[in-house]
Amino acid sequence: MVELCLLVAQDAVEPVSDLLMELGALSVSVEDADALTYQEKALYGEPGMPAPVMGWTRSVVNALFALESEAAKVGEWFGGNSEWSEHSKVVQIRVVPEQDWVRLTQSQFDPVEITANFWIVPTWHALPIGASKVLRLDPGLAFGTGTHPTTKMCLKWIAQHPPFGQRVLDYGCGSGILAMGAAVYGAKCVDAVDIDSAAVSATLDNAKANQLERQIQAGSPDLAIGQYDIVLANILASPLKVLAPLLAGAVKPGGALVLAGILERQAQELIDAYEPYCSLSVLDQMEGWILMGSTRL
Repeated sequence: MVELCLLVAQDAVEPVSDLLMELGALSVSVEDADALTYQEKALYGEPGMPAPVMGWTRSVVNALFALESEAAKVGEWFGGNSEWSEHSKVVQIRVVPEQDWVRLTQSQFDPVEITANFWIVPTWHALPIGASKVLRLDPGLAFGTGTHPTTKMCLKWIAQHPPFGQRVLDYGCGSGILAMGAAVYGAKCVDAVDIDSAAVSATLDNAKANQLERQIQAGSPDLAIGQYDIVLANILASPLKVLAPLLAGAVKPGGALVLAGILERQAQELIDAYEPYCSLSVLDQMEGWILMGSTRL
């Protein structure tokens, strides 16, 4: 394989990427041209909110071709076309060494320790010593593999407050990891809901792979009916605020509400949003993220 690398201005990244695919590229990827320098700038945002910026000031667009001659021809075309050369510049053409991409990808995902005996383990890994409670979970389309601080804090809370025999709601289930955590710790039944059909499918597949399908049912938010002993929601601060009456109302008297996806600086916003329904407090914190919760009286 041969890779053609172009330095591209912010507003031209998308049209250049589309054009490369039309010119025969097998794949196209984009990375920050200033990565690992003092000019590097992280891009982030929340679902449903406008992007802070459309992209990096300077990007490197990498196009993969089967043959060096194909990459060279496309590179020459960009260099000789005044319309495109104004916004893009060929940096290099390089041979990409053959690799076992599956093994390389798998090597990036190690078992995740939640507690001393509770682990999230990819299917290709052996079980860690002392892991008596295990969820087998591979990276996929839906959010939640156990590596993010918000997921870790939720799972740790579940391990510390085993929902044995209880009814649990996982709102915004993603991969279903929290639903499965609750099931592993004895939940009688878990309703896992998400607006994303891919997340629902991932949850059902993961529950079956972990032999937890009898305890977990997954579907759209309409699946959530009545009140629950525990309501878990690991999403983001903005939707958590909007969903305050729904999530708080889904907790039965004496039940627990557990919220994640919240930055430390957003704590007061959540406290204010839930104040008419319950009294939130910070339960845990990790790497700038916090876990918030409340017991409904």
